[in-house]
Amino acid sequence: MSADPRPLTGEPLALDLLNTRWMREGAVQDLLRDGDGLAVWLAANALDGRFEADAATLRHTLRARDALRKAVDGGETAPLDAVLDHGRIRATLTPEGPGEIPEFGDSAWGPAWLAARNYLELLTTAPDRIRGCAHEACILHFFDTSRNGTRRWCSMAACGNRAKASRHYARTRET
Repeated sequence: MSADPRPLTGEPLALDLLNTRWMREGAVQDLLRDGDGLAVWLAANALDGRFEADAATLRHTLRARDALRKAVDGGETAPLDAVLDHGRIRATLTPEGPGEIPEFGDSAWGPAWLAARNYLELLTTAPDRIRGCAHEACILHFFDTSRNGTRRWCSMAACGNRAKASRHYARTRET
């Protein structure tokens, strides 16, 4: 399996799925163009031991990514509800206490459903902390965990630095 080429990883599952598409030199890159890319994403999220990187799982995961994009960017909920129809949570009691077990009619829906469910959890926790990068050429999303909630960039080293450099260049050209 190849290394994860994405510029931003480690976000909550729903946003990490959205971030399987990113911009590089003005062109959209897509990690989920094939099963190998899906395998990389599953491994990055510790889902590789539970789900196969096959054609059905890829198809359902892409459907979830599109549904998440519509929900995050435009507030459209029906496509995400359609993904959520493919699984449920079963309450359980374990030796450690109460628990939940996700169940799917078809395991190929597992990663898609888990990402959709994670988006619901983010909305419950802090919906105002789900953000898109403020750089005009970036399509990445992040969950703002900064103390004061003012993070604007997917990465200060990348997009934040480019924006600051652009502003500085514009100011120096004017003088």
